[in-house]
Amino acid sequence: MTLRIAATALAAAVAGIPFTAAAYPGGTPDYQTDVAPFCAACHASRSADALAGAGERADKELAERKHIAVILSGQQGYANLGEADRQTLVEQIRKLDAASSVKLKAPSSVKRGETFLVQVSLTGGAGPVVGVALVDRAHRWYARPAPSAGWSVIAPPEMRVANGQPADQWLQKRPEAAGRNLSFVNVPGVQSDAALGKWGAAEVVFTLRAPDRPGSYPLAAAYFYGTEKSTVLGYTTNALGVKEVRGGFDGGSGRVIFTPVQQIQVE
Repeated sequence: MTLRIAATALAAAVAGIPFTAAAYPGGTPDYQTDVAPFCAACHASRSADALAGAGERADKELAERKHIAVILSGQQGYANLGEADRQTLVEQIRKLDAASSVKLKAPSSVKRGETFLVQVSLTGGAGPVVGVALVDRAHRWYARPAPSAGWSVIAPPEMRVANGQPADQWLQKRPEAAGRNLSFVNVPGVQSDAALGKWGAAEVVFTLRAPDRPGSYPLAAAYFYGTEKSTVLGYTTNALGVKEVRGGFDGGSGRVIFTPVQQIQVE
């Protein structure tokens, strides 16, 4: 995804036209399909557990090193903030991280070929868009979409934000004939205000069909969210009125977190 952004920016520069990002941060408005957490190279992890076994590579991906340390040292776009504002920005981002969570609710056992619902509840995230995916393990670089583990998504996911309103604008962009039964979705309409301590919330319900063979099958949820747009210190506004994260697209201001892996028994 980072390479795609760079290529688009270069093409825009050559053409002499303004460049407006069309990927993270701000969701993935230009494509509606399944993804896995490896695609979010511009994001950081809150815990080394999400990168277990990756060795020294994992240390570079932790939020405190990839994002927070860059703010405090005044690098990249943060050079335009004074030391006091950088400290405040870090405090607000840490509050947002502490308030951002994801939970997975699924049955402990199902029958072979049975259709059942999986509920993913999330809080926090800067918004205005967050991402949710069903995966087979809680790992940034090794997770695969849930269908790889044997689960079938058989209906379009249902998304609702805190006020109960449907949030399927992103999903509706995918041609209905192509099937909207995705294991990854963007959820628009999530808003948080770190300065005021107000946190967004949303829910995604997936309809799954169990594998035809008995056994124990893994399932987890991945939550993709941004941090800097939750505070006026974290973004700038371009000539088109679009909010741009202060640290830039490769500044590590996004996050990927996971639920624990649930082993569901197929009988």
